[in-house]
Amino acid sequence: MIEAVISGIGFGLVLTFLTGPVFFALIKTSIEKGFHAGVALALGVVCSDMVFVGAILFGSQYFDVSVQDKIHAGIVGSAILFIIGVYYIFKKAETNYTAKTVPVPTRLHKLGYFLKGFFMCIFNPTVLFHWTIVIGAASTVYHQGMPGRALNIAIMFLTILIVQFGLDTTKAFYADKLRARISVKFVHRLNEVAGIALIIASLVLLDKLVTHFVFSPPGS
Repeated sequence: MIEAVISGIGFGLVLTFLTGPVFFALIKTSIEKGFHAGVALALGVVCSDMVFVGAILFGSQYFDVSVQDKIHAGIVGSAILFIIGVYYIFKKAETNYTAKTVPVPTRLHKLGYFLKGFFMCIFNPTVLFHWTIVIGAASTVYHQGMPGRALNIAIMFLTILIVQFGLDTTKAFYADKLRARISVKFVHRLNEVAGIALIIASLVLLDKLVTHFVFSPPGS
């Protein structure tokens, strides 16, 4: 059990810094909208991770997804990431940070931030790829027939999710605390970096699935 917790902490630390565009979106949301908005977005990210884990662990037993379907889903995800990236780049920078705190978002706004984090990850197959690697590693360490296999895997994934959410909440907290020192120029640069990261992620995904100018087709 201790080994499962330690493995979960390690994977959680790695996955937290592999989400790329999500990191910038979390920092940006926390600076502009406050700590509660950042936590809502982080919760959406964690819930999308739970969906991925459940789909990989249990969905494969009941559904046979073809390679063509995966490509179509990836193209849709790539288009969505690209559109969001372009929006961030051309979004007008605003800094209404005269107060040290911002109003707590309404439930409806919190739901919007939650869905933003959720769908940003759901439509990013790179996140699915990361979870596939983690689940493969867990299945290798806790192989079939091993005593307490299901419990150890459950503890490992629960630890990963707790670590991710805890670190994302910490990022949101400190980003919110620094809001009074943020300039319009910094917010504009942050928008550009977040937008460029999303566009690069979408183009890499598209090349992996369709064009293959840089990356070889999956499984080749």
